[in-house]
Amino acid sequence: MTYEQKITNELDFWKFKTLQKSSLFNKVTDSVQKKINSYIPDKIHNAITTAIKQMVKAVLFGSTYTTSKPVLDLTLMHREAVVKQKIETYKKTGAAEGGITGAGGFLMSLADFPLLLGIKMKMLFDIAAVYGYDVKDYRERLYILHIFQLAFSSKEESRNVYLKMQNWDELAHKLPTNIDEFDWLTFQQQYRDYIDLAKLAQMVPFIGAAVGAVANYKLIEKLGKTAMMSYRMRYFGLQSIVLSHESPNDFRLTD
Repeated sequence: MTYEQKITNELDFWKFKTLQKSSLFNKVTDSVQKKINSYIPDKIHNAITTAIKQMVKAVLFGSTYTTSKPVLDLTLMHREAVVKQKIETYKKTGAAEGGITGAGGFLMSLADFPLLLGIKMKMLFDIAAVYGYDVKDYRERLYILHIFQLAFSSKEESRNVYLKMQNWDELAHKLPTNIDEFDWLTFQQQYRDYIDLAKLAQMVPFIGAAVGAVANYKLIEKLGKTAMMSYRMRYFGLQSIVLSHESPNDFRLTD
């Protein structure tokens, strides 16, 4: 089995899980999450909302994260080996940061939100570059935001985002030129609802450091896996585009 065949199987399973309808357990979990969110202080909600809004602006309008140059002339297997190493590094960085802020109590835990967002986004920009994409391109930055949204949304919203990401390169020319059209409000609401429960526990005395370290580690791990699958999807999608544009005369039957 070749490397491409191996990861095709992994990608197909990931697509199946992503497109699955919400189970009864997921629906109950979402309901409980929303109930818990109603008890979380407005300070926490506002901190997350502000952090996410600033992060989205930095990604769309600024050059805060656009430091990575696209990597050229590597095989897919080599690229993914580098990506996995980067994910491991960012997981350890995020865990260390979460442990420190978690041990610092309520105010330090509030500071964790923008710090963790920065770590996650820097990782996504690095991953995009390793796969050979130029993150200075607005469309690539928009794709990165979709990856983030895909990783940290409800089951239903994840399915909607996935469908938007299908055939990305074929439809890229149809993307809106006005970047203000990005729905950052839904983006931040979905992310807030996804992580609030874990980050709330981070503020509890005595256990905050351990919870912060584990929560950040797992969140970055999930984002890293989602990014790899998203770029694999583009890789095979581009192959399909190339094949579909090949002339029938380019194919020959052999004896």
